[in-house]
Amino acid sequence: MSSEPAIADSSERRREWGVFLTLAFALAPILAVIIVAGFGFAYWIYQMIAGPPGPPPP
Repeated sequence: MSSEPAIADSSERRREWGVFLTLAFALAPILAVIIVAGFGFAYWIYQMIAGPPGPPPP
């Protein structure tokens, strides 16, 4: 009976590491790219409607 908690703790620890590595090296970079690309796309659409930045034409 005393070995069951050790086995459960070991498998739980391995699962937690897997979740952490997935979040840190897969999900976070993908979300960062999506957020930056979404902002750039929104700004591009805004410039199509409002015109490019800068002084107004003479």
